[in-house]
Amino acid sequence: MGEETLSHTLHFAPSSSSPAGTAASSTDNSAAAAAATTTASKIPFRPRKIRKLSSSAASAADDAPGKNPAAGNRLAVRVIPRPLSADGEIASALRHLRATDPILARVIDAHDSPTFQCLLTPFHSLARSILYQQLAIKAAASIYARFLALCGGEAGVVPDVVLSLTSHQLRQIGVSERKASYLHDLARKYHGGILSDATIVAMDDKSLFSMLTMVKGIGAWSVHMFMMFCLHRPDVLPVGDLGVRKGVQMLYGLDDVPRPSQMEQLCERWKPYRSVGSWYMWRLVEAKSNPNLASSSTGALNIGSVGVGDAQQQQQQQQQQQMIDSFQMLPQSWVKSISPTGLLNGIP
Repeated sequence: MGEETLSHTLHFAPSSSSPAGTAASSTDNSAAAAAATTTASKIPFRPRKIRKLSSSAASAADDAPGKNPAAGNRLAVRVIPRPLSADGEIASALRHLRATDPILARVIDAHDSPTFQCLLTPFHSLARSILYQQLAIKAAASIYARFLALCGGEAGVVPDVVLSLTSHQLRQIGVSERKASYLHDLARKYHGGILSDATIVAMDDKSLFSMLTMVKGIGAWSVHMFMMFCLHRPDVLPVGDLGVRKGVQMLYGLDDVPRPSQMEQLCERWKPYRSVGSWYMWRLVEAKSNPNLASSSTGALNIGSVGVGDAQQQQQQQQQQQMIDSFQMLPQSWVKSISPTGLLNGIP
């Protein structure tokens, strides 16, 4: 925003350096005073009631444009935190989480530190997220490969190219009509200037969430994953993700899986690094399902195995492992390192 310049208007009295001017001024002032006294004697004075403003109203008045020039600047501030891929951010996150949550510290010590990397553009990541929704890994990978070929390679996954693809062309490579409409809606919002890679990167978390959930086929879970693993935002808590919620239940020994509405309070201490705390919840669930996956180098956390005698549970785990959902927008190294149980709520 541009700088605001405050102009002060100074009022000067008429020059009265001459005696004549002084006398005239004195005569005028006396006449004015007499007139004021006469008028005041004729009009009875009634004190006006003074209405007190509440603190919130007073604050709003102070923040009104023109009343408090600094208010506009304060409201317009958009704080974009340093991404987790920046030098030293993961180390800072782990120091904070260890200090604020000793229970989580044991999970951190039992696993390797996370790494964040994403070589795709925001548009490409979002398009890939749409393509992989609710599909088995092999089927989704096959459709995605054909989609890349249709676009002319990874460099061709841009709004104009996607917008030029017809629904018939997309259906021929296995994309459903509904997903084709989602891809076109995303491309149209880019083409119309509502969205762009630059504006997405520059948006704060709240604004970004509001804008992306306006795109057809992109829901809260997909936006959370995108913010965490494409933009590397440090303080994202995917409250609707089953894996993260299950991890929180295991971490704190809760009787039930916490509801999404309870997650904010339970994970409050992780701020401003809830993305990293959530990442460890996937690792905790993963290690709980397969204790051999826990790091054996530290031995800081003794994770018991989940009972495998229940055939229904085994079948459910197999189904979970077959569903990767929107998480395929991440590099394969990420996909392999995160529990499939955390990927069940990718349905927009």
